[in-house]
Amino acid sequence: MAEHESLEYGKADFVLLDNVSMEEFMGNLKLRFEKGRIYSYIGEVVVSVNPYRAMNIYGRDTIEQYKGRELYERPPHLFAIADAAYKAMKRRNKDTCIVISGESGAGKTEASKYIMQYIAAITNPNQRAEVERVKNMLLKSNCVLEAFGNAKTNRNDNSSRFGKYMDINFDFKGDPIGGHISNYLLEKVNGTLCVSARHQLLRGAPDSLLRSLHIQKDPTAYNYIKVGVNSHTHTVADAMKVIGFTGDEVQTVYKILATILHLGNLTFGVDGDVTLIENPKLVSILRELLSTKEENVEKAMLYRTVATGRDVIEKQHTIQEASYGRDALAKAMYERLFCWIVGRINDIIEVRNYDARVHGKNTVIGVLDIYGFEIFQNNSFEQFCINYCNEKLQQLFIQLVLKQEQEEYQREGIPWKHIDYFNNQIIVDLVEQQHKGIFSVLDEACMNVGKVTDEVFLQGLNGKLAKHAHYTSRKLSPTDKSLEFDRDFRIRHYAGDVVYSVVGFIDKNKDTLFQDFKRLLYNSANPVLKAMWPEGKLSITEVTKRPLTAATLFKNSMISLVENLASKEPYYVRCIKPNDVKSPLLFEQERCRHQVEYLGLLENVRVRRAGFAYRQTYPRFLQRYKMISEFTWPNHDLPSDKDAVKRLMQGCGFDHDVAYGKTKVFIRTPRTLFSLEEQRAEMVQRIVLFLQKVWRGTIARMRYRRMRAALVILRAYRRYKVKSYIREVNRRFKNVRAMKDYGRHVKWPTPPKVLRKFEEALRSIYNRWWAWTLIKGLSPEEALQVRAKVASLEALKGQRADLGLQRAWEGNYLVSMWDCNSPDTASSFTLVSSELQRKDKFMRVLFSCNVRKINRFHKAEDRAVLITDRHLYKMDPLKQYKPMKSIPLYNVTGVSVSPGKDQLVVFHTKDSRDLVVCLQGMVPANESRIGELVGTLLSHFKR
Repeated sequence: MAEHESLEYGKADFVLLDNVSMEEFMGNLKLRFEKGRIYSYIGEVVVSVNPYRAMNIYGRDTIEQYKGRELYERPPHLFAIADAAYKAMKRRNKDTCIVISGESGAGKTEASKYIMQYIAAITNPNQRAEVERVKNMLLKSNCVLEAFGNAKTNRNDNSSRFGKYMDINFDFKGDPIGGHISNYLLEKVNGTLCVSARHQLLRGAPDSLLRSLHIQKDPTAYNYIKVGVNSHTHTVADAMKVIGFTGDEVQTVYKILATILHLGNLTFGVDGDVTLIENPKLVSILRELLSTKEENVEKAMLYRTVATGRDVIEKQHTIQEASYGRDALAKAMYERLFCWIVGRINDIIEVRNYDARVHGKNTVIGVLDIYGFEIFQNNSFEQFCINYCNEKLQQLFIQLVLKQEQEEYQREGIPWKHIDYFNNQIIVDLVEQQHKGIFSVLDEACMNVGKVTDEVFLQGLNGKLAKHAHYTSRKLSPTDKSLEFDRDFRIRHYAGDVVYSVVGFIDKNKDTLFQDFKRLLYNSANPVLKAMWPEGKLSITEVTKRPLTAATLFKNSMISLVENLASKEPYYVRCIKPNDVKSPLLFEQERCRHQVEYLGLLENVRVRRAGFAYRQTYPRFLQRYKMISEFTWPNHDLPSDKDAVKRLMQGCGFDHDVAYGKTKVFIRTPRTLFSLEEQRAEMVQRIVLFLQKVWRGTIARMRYRRMRAALVILRAYRRYKVKSYIREVNRRFKNVRAMKDYGRHVKWPTPPKVLRKFEEALRSIYNRWWAWTLIKGLSPEEALQVRAKVASLEALKGQRADLGLQRAWEGNYLVSMWDCNSPDTASSFTLVSSELQRKDKFMRVLFSCNVRKINRFHKAEDRAVLITDRHLYKMDPLKQYKPMKSIPLYNVTGVSVSPGKDQLVVFHTKDSRDLVVCLQGMVPANESRIGELVGTLLSHFKR
């Protein structure tokens, strides 16, 4: 049973439906489609509904979820069936195959590509170049075959018009080493077949290529072109080169496609009794593309060579015969081209130099992507073959499913009871039986002498099959007006009644290509084209066996295919088309119901449900449900897993609905399984809560122990770092007293983060000690000057550049050599200073110098300033330094200086009569006296 899908998405496996009926089946299928679940199971069969939208369920993450898992362990998916086939091939050394079927547009080709993608992704863990090359070629071959084998139809924009069976060969390690492709019935319809490949000449082809092929980009210029699938030349060409096609081979492919397009435009007319070509320029183009002579092309188009004994006669075509031959040539060239491409791919990807005795057994996974059973308004010869193919595959499918069920019951010792089902062997015999079957009647009609018509074929059918229960026609049922006289016959298939029209059966069954065309193409100078037509080498008079008809060839290929599939372990993908408008939301109930009938899905469910709906090995059953019983949780102590399962089922009260095989437990009804799932879900929730509690406690204890250990380590480390730092500081500053600069040159060690503030305090202590050591030997005058300089630095650091800290401060400049112009001037100032000291009783002179005073009228005058420890004096130097103004220092509230190089000073007073002066006089190195003035005043006031 698939995990991780609740019942809100419906039943993931149709075998688990409560009631096996068409209504229950369709309701579950619709619910899953509407919920976005496009895949479901019928046992080991995958049912796929085309979603008509991109779905993010095919990426690398999804591949990893299904890799190596059992089929029931994950929700239904194509990857699950692909992995099951790969495991059966690799583990049990069995050849396997995956059969993909469904009607046109149901998504068969996409399903085969996703299966190929999955197989390519899970192999080759060592990324070996050879294995990568094989995988790449197998994937690229899909691109090429789709380009040449797909076409736009009424039901599908990218419909595969051929059946494809691909064998992927693996070595004993499970790595792909090669492959082989078989194709079935490339439809022989008119020249519009597979327009995608021809359309690529008009979409994306370079102009140089189009010019060389004489092709225009306008698709309406060609009678054989209709708007079809967009296919890009460079994509297909690149894929062909990757696979191994040579440049000449790719060029020949384009020449053949161009030839077919030009043939469609070739028209014929009449001049008297002579049939001629109306557009002879095209003959020259065809001659160039086919690498042959122009007269040979024209002759093959207008004449037919007939041998009567030893005589050879050239019979001229009528317009109708020439047109028929032209169309037959176009169809035959395309069919032969497709078969050649398939053969060429096989030549490249086939297993080479593989010796089973040396390399081990070569195993195979086959992927069959084939058309599904369909009913149209006008069912043709091709549709008859397709439906016959589905009858054969349905017969094989039912037989193998029954065989697998019966073999499993026998292995497990479970009694087998007979199952009634529709055996379609009678319909298969109706088609393929020797001498009596429809194919035999058709071949006989084609071999008759004279003009053979489709009506003659229908008469033969009515004669031989009149009493067959599954065949009828209007002649046999005159009252059935759904059948046309001399045209229709009806067959009762396993999936329903289908009416076929015999129109075209004879022509499509015979090899209608004139031998002249085969000789024309065989005699081409192009070796690739020549190799496609080996029968053209026969001489005109040479008698050959009648070639096999299309019906016989297809019947033989189907018989061979079924024998091939029957020899392998099969897996099935049944594809369903939900609607005709390609809507991702619309689920057409009636249309899907018909497809379910055509595919025999309900029959499959009934066969699977005839005995037991669910079976599983004892260990895996216990692993999933052991938490339900106290006897099996967490582990049992019973003699075997079988006994443990018995005890579990008895405890749940389901013993009456169960059978016990040798290795598996069989559950009869889905209700028992759903009840087990419900009990398991309830117990899992409780177990999860318990585990969460235990785990959270464990995590908390682990976190606490880690934190505690980290704290111990952190403390020890901090102590270590602190001690190391202290030791290093002590080592570096050990002899600091003996150093000339008392350790100013010593670089401090980097402290640990925890000691950064401590380092700042230590540096401050050192700096104070260093300063104290320097100043303790100074005289009182020198100490005063140092204090003044410190005060100046603290006040003006960063404000002015020249503070004069490097020189000795004179202070009283009016008695020094710097400001005295003559001894008389110094003498005059000394007398005035002494008089003021006697009068005002000041102790010492702090500062004096000549200044320029700026008055309130903005006029400058020469003055002198004397600052003592009690007053600030303004003097007139021109009058022997006569005091002009005296300001007590306690009235001075502050001093302002400018940040520039000038020596402007403003003395602020309490009465707001500020004194603005500019200091004058020279000092060593032209240094400013501003710093000295400010420092001296600050130092004085601090004392």
